[in-house]
Amino acid sequence: MGFQVSPGVSVQEIDLTTIVPAVSTTEGAIGGVFAWGPVEDRELITNEEELVLRFGKPTSSNFETWLTASSFLAYGNKLYVSRAASNVANNAVAFGAANGVAVQIKNDADYQAQVGSFSANSHYYAKWPGTLGNSLKIAVCDSANAFTSNVFTSDSNVTVTVAWSVGSNTATVTATSSSESNTTCNTVANTVLSQLSVGDYVVAGNSTIGDQYMKIVSKSVPAVTANATATATLSLATKYFLSDNTNVTSTNTTTSAIQRLWEYYDTVDRAPGTSVYAEARNANGSSTADELHVVVVDEDGAFAGIPGTILEVWPHLSRASDAKAEQGGTLFYKDVLNNGSKFVWVTNDRPGAASANANIVTPQTNAIPYVASFVSGTQPDTESAVSVSSLARAYDQFKSGEDVDVSLILCGKARGGVHGEQLANYVIDNICEFRKDCIALVSPDVNDTVNNAFGVSEDVVAFRNALRSTSYAVMDSGHKYMYDRYNDVYRWVPLNGDVAGLIVRTDEVRDAWWSPGGFNRGQIKNIIRLAYNPNKANRDILYKAGVNPVVTFPGEGTVLFGDKTLLAKPSAFDRINVRRLFIVVEKAIATAAKFTLFEFNDEFTRASFRSMVEPYLRDVQGRRGIYDFRVVCNETNNTPEVIDRNEFIGDIYIKPARSINFITLRFVAVRTGVEFDEVVSRF
Repeated sequence: MGFQVSPGVSVQEIDLTTIVPAVSTTEGAIGGVFAWGPVEDRELITNEEELVLRFGKPTSSNFETWLTASSFLAYGNKLYVSRAASNVANNAVAFGAANGVAVQIKNDADYQAQVGSFSANSHYYAKWPGTLGNSLKIAVCDSANAFTSNVFTSDSNVTVTVAWSVGSNTATVTATSSSESNTTCNTVANTVLSQLSVGDYVVAGNSTIGDQYMKIVSKSVPAVTANATATATLSLATKYFLSDNTNVTSTNTTTSAIQRLWEYYDTVDRAPGTSVYAEARNANGSSTADELHVVVVDEDGAFAGIPGTILEVWPHLSRASDAKAEQGGTLFYKDVLNNGSKFVWVTNDRPGAASANANIVTPQTNAIPYVASFVSGTQPDTESAVSVSSLARAYDQFKSGEDVDVSLILCGKARGGVHGEQLANYVIDNICEFRKDCIALVSPDVNDTVNNAFGVSEDVVAFRNALRSTSYAVMDSGHKYMYDRYNDVYRWVPLNGDVAGLIVRTDEVRDAWWSPGGFNRGQIKNIIRLAYNPNKANRDILYKAGVNPVVTFPGEGTVLFGDKTLLAKPSAFDRINVRRLFIVVEKAIATAAKFTLFEFNDEFTRASFRSMVEPYLRDVQGRRGIYDFRVVCNETNNTPEVIDRNEFIGDIYIKPARSINFITLRFVAVRTGVEFDEVVSRF
């Protein structure tokens, strides 16, 4: 406190150790069409494997955007991705006993906004919009009977036999009776089959070979035959191989039963029962039976590459909405799946398995498991057809510098306008020029460089001339041919991902104010060849227009051979290294200056500001970023008028270091008797 009104000891600390912090300059960002993942919601991706897991593999409809992102990740490990999709791209819905209704759920916030409005018949949705969700299947086991049960006949006069022979992929289900009619036999066979689900395992065997587990992959309706017999067929896949020449039979009567097991019985430790939480709170004690197991499967193999791959197992969840695990986390199945699953949303309880508080939740009444394939997922968007407005909404996720720290905005595929410049201009105008702490990386339209026999330079320059004049954007000269290992094809991919990657690599091996171009730091990765390899005459045309040529030199690799921004005005800011120098310096000093807010504008505060900024700039100077600098923050620029307006002014003058773009070597021949001092500096 400032003053003491009674005797005492006051201890105070005054912190004058504030410094200008280091700021990050290697984060990239891209928006575009992807097969999977949240829509209009940025996600941080650190490597290509994460890109596949979160946004799916590249397809013929999105490879330019996907491989641009992949190219960047070959150099850097921080890329924010925002997926674009139109309003008609729907999430797949689980198609079980009830017919669910497909809708679009863009992201977590969109799901929360729609809670309470989903169709009552819609229980599970694929996590994100797109046809990829149609590959999913969900299996839910929410009772001990659904986990395993004994299937008995309903008529003591009818015997049902399941018989399987070695070498056959089918088993016959036969209902026979010496006293009942064919119709009765047919009814009994149907009753037995209704208790067997596709995916279940049936157990058969004998005392010699023990139990054998056979999976039901399909089942047919019983056919009524003569002699009071109804016969049906089960298509089976063996869980365990039988001994040669051994037939197995399981007979079903009113006293002996066919045992069945849930399809995924071996993915969990036991059948669902009553959670410890619910048992302690329910008036019925252990009869609550609130637990359930959930398994998410890649039924068609679109995610994992192998049909039937188990993607997620969620054991011992609870239908008690307030249930907690022993460690304190939620056990409520909706919360666990909605927050933790990468593949499904839960919307409504299915009939017979309602959720409620632990003190009133009741056992579910379904005796068989819930199994449903996902259908009706749609994704009509392609890179060529997606609207610029949809892409703009995706890129808007990077608009606020307070929400996300990014330095490099990859424009991916050129879209919109006569030359595809509309998206690039949107990013420049509404993100980079608005934030003023990041730059846009732009490539020309694919038609300007790929299979363009004549006038490539003119077409590329025309594309550039349709863009804004700005120091917050950088344009390269075209596309590279690279291998798409996910589809075993070669693709033409824009180079802006590589140029952004070179900037990241330059930051890592040098500093942000070094040029990313040239033979030392400008080598392009993962390239077969260029669509357009400009010669010296073409490079002159491109560079004059502000386009940075990417050139393949025999035996020396493919190199970014320029470091210009798109600023048309002759200025130090028409170079990448100068623009990025000022971005870094401005960002770092502005971050530190926030702690001067609400202090007094007096000489002490101004001296503190100078003592904070000057060491930082000396460090930048020592690392060859600037030639010289001066910080003015005193009564000359903080006049009484400035102070009365509650303002504070610090003027920082910087002489930026310049990169070498042109080299002249002069070789002067002189006579034998001439002294060098006589001719040096005369030419």
